[in-house]
Amino acid sequence: MFSKILIANRGEIALRVLRAARELGIRSVAVYSEADTESLHVRLADEAVCIGPPPGQKSYLDMAAVIGAARKTGAEAIHPGYGYLAENAGFARACKNAGLVFIGPTPENLDLAGDKIKAKTLIENAGVPTVPSSPGAVESVGSAVQRADEIGYPVMIKASAGGGGRGIRICNDEAALREDFAVAKAEVKAAFGDEAVFVEKCLIAPRHIEFQILADQYGNIIHLGERECSIQRRYQKLIEEAPSPALTPPLRDEMGRAAINAARAIGYFNAGTVEFLLDQQGRFYFMEINARIQVEHPVTEIVTGIDLVKEQIRLSNGGRLEYGFRDIKFRGWAIECRINAENPDMNFMPSPGTVETYIPPGGFGIRLDSHLYQGYELPVYYDSLIGKLIAYDLSRQGAIQVLRRALHEFTIHPVKTTIPLYQQIVEDPDFQQGNIHTGYTRKFVPDEDEDEEEDEDENGDAGSS
Repeated sequence: MFSKILIANRGEIALRVLRAARELGIRSVAVYSEADTESLHVRLADEAVCIGPPPGQKSYLDMAAVIGAARKTGAEAIHPGYGYLAENAGFARACKNAGLVFIGPTPENLDLAGDKIKAKTLIENAGVPTVPSSPGAVESVGSAVQRADEIGYPVMIKASAGGGGRGIRICNDEAALREDFAVAKAEVKAAFGDEAVFVEKCLIAPRHIEFQILADQYGNIIHLGERECSIQRRYQKLIEEAPSPALTPPLRDEMGRAAINAARAIGYFNAGTVEFLLDQQGRFYFMEINARIQVEHPVTEIVTGIDLVKEQIRLSNGGRLEYGFRDIKFRGWAIECRINAENPDMNFMPSPGTVETYIPPGGFGIRLDSHLYQGYELPVYYDSLIGKLIAYDLSRQGAIQVLRRALHEFTIHPVKTTIPLYQQIVEDPDFQQGNIHTGYTRKFVPDEDEDEEEDEDENGDAGSS
């Protein structure tokens, strides 16, 4: 096993990796920007190295600085967490060239997962259902219109590279497609440096279902069940749960097999997520593969009893999957709320500042992953995610009751958070009955513009990612 790993991230995910490493007897190295000097991951790590000024581009995204810190401290491997460098194939290659183990998928996996058009072709060839779309990038508005006529409106213009909902344009007719095509290409080029876009059928009120997978270097691949991720805002996930209230055992089996086939089609290694859209008729379609640990991984850990971060580390150290799907004992229900420092009453405006009062919830059935503490000053430079509140019980209704109680207890002041929105959602009959879809939050935030590009920090984890 590794003796020392560097954690190339910040906030709650840095703490999550640090704790897993410590339980495995591995020393941890934290990296931090000048704005994160007082962050909890810096305080709790065995060693810490400052890698630059506050902006992410000059610190957490500085590959040379991160690799330099690993060499300086004698770390053998780097865990990227999620966001930042986690899906950067160039960084994974740079780690390998520096003699360091990248704890995650291979550079080739990252290349394929990041190229949605190429990945979709491989997945289709593996027999996995995909959303009807153009067979490749569309270069002109005329080609886009032709493909949309074949697919049928409404359609989405989507980036071939990248994710997080950036550049997505929903077009209900030809006039909208002609108007938005050039704008979408400009947006994705600015966001990803690649203007390639494709046209895809837009499903009406689908569910977003993802399957957690693990794969070792010996060709063994398993899935660990599904997560329901339909409650989103502007393609950014807000609430996730495991299992999904929509899946029957036969559908779960079918989608699980499809997830494994998709992963096998690209020769996947380590932990990852295969994402699907599920329409109102019960038909599912492959959307993409997320080649990293997900923000919402705790709900899977709770219902399976498997520590996914430890598994990432173990697999990257050459470990073999020691169990199959039949060996996993699924138990109970888990629901996660992403606690963001945003003001729902002010169009989710970021709410940085000093946490003067911090009363976290506790008790049976609660897990809280957060880097907050009383007196902590939230930097203005980074993603608004400040914690993940996970409630669990033997039944979904029981988990909702635990979540309701925990949200009532959770106090963060004067920083504004998304807790009030979640308090509304848990009281909603549709949520309680599992009647949700990707447009569900419009009933609580009716004025939001789903076509507007989401301003997302480079460390954000997207609903569509």
